[in-house]
Amino acid sequence: MGARRPVKAAVLPEGTRDWARVAVLDGGGQLVTLDEAEALVWTDAGGRGDSEARLTALLEEYDNIRWVQLPWAGVESYAEAGVFDHEHIWTCGKGVYAPPVAEHALSLALAGLRDLKRRSLAHAWGEQSGISLIDGRVTIFGGGGIAQELLRLLRPFGCAVSVVRRHAQPMDGVETVLDFAARYEALKGADVVFVALALTPETRGLIGEIEFELMEPHAWLVNVARGEHVVTEDLVIALRENAIGGAALDVTDPEPLPEGHPLWALPNCIVTPHTANTEDMAIPLLTARIEENVRRYAADQPLLGVVDPNLGY
Repeated sequence: MGARRPVKAAVLPEGTRDWARVAVLDGGGQLVTLDEAEALVWTDAGGRGDSEARLTALLEEYDNIRWVQLPWAGVESYAEAGVFDHEHIWTCGKGVYAPPVAEHALSLALAGLRDLKRRSLAHAWGEQSGISLIDGRVTIFGGGGIAQELLRLLRPFGCAVSVVRRHAQPMDGVETVLDFAARYEALKGADVVFVALALTPETRGLIGEIEFELMEPHAWLVNVARGEHVVTEDLVIALRENAIGGAALDVTDPEPLPEGHPLWALPNCIVTPHTANTEDMAIPLLTARIEENVRRYAADQPLLGVVDPNLGY
């Protein structure tokens, strides 16, 4: 296949995230106006409705655009708005955040098992508490980049790992892989349950009353995916009744979690404000992704982070 250089790309909305424009240039691309562009880097994360509508209208007006790069990994708002189609190549930041998010997830799990919230708030010596993750059992909902990185980080702990994913395909370092229909089996005996999968109609409300009843009384839930994966009302009840050991959440429903919400005051709940991957962490990773995809598109090579319009991620 012959090389196609340079890729003619537009970066929108105007006046935002200049690093994306630099990434296009560093990848060998050329910044052009919309009427000249074959590629579009759309830097609005979406979720407010207007972004999705503006992108749809823009693509309808400029039918010369063939490839759309969305820098962010979470693209559910675009899927729900019906933006994705089969007329364009769609890519996103899928998998690019895996290292920092997995690091944060493991940190939350260890903090929970070791009872660090209670101890950090204590004003007296108190009784011993805590559970070791060494040789423990772990369940991960999701088999993508975050799960793969978690498997790497968990290796020194010697954990037996089960993964729940759409298709029960074998994975290196995983004892058992189950599909969603068999997910209840993966909850029994787990010391930590990680949620690290895309938000779709199938996975919305995936963790609720039944799942909490099946989890071990000492087990911790760690959610670094989307708040809507977990039924918040059921989680509050489970934590208040000590049905599970606790929950460590980097994402919540609603988000941001309002002041005064019951989750803030619970001693067995840790909440971080969607900081598993901060913008400072993301920019170098996203820059590298855009650069690489610009190079690949120019050379007619497979792109990274391709979105399946049928699946919505």
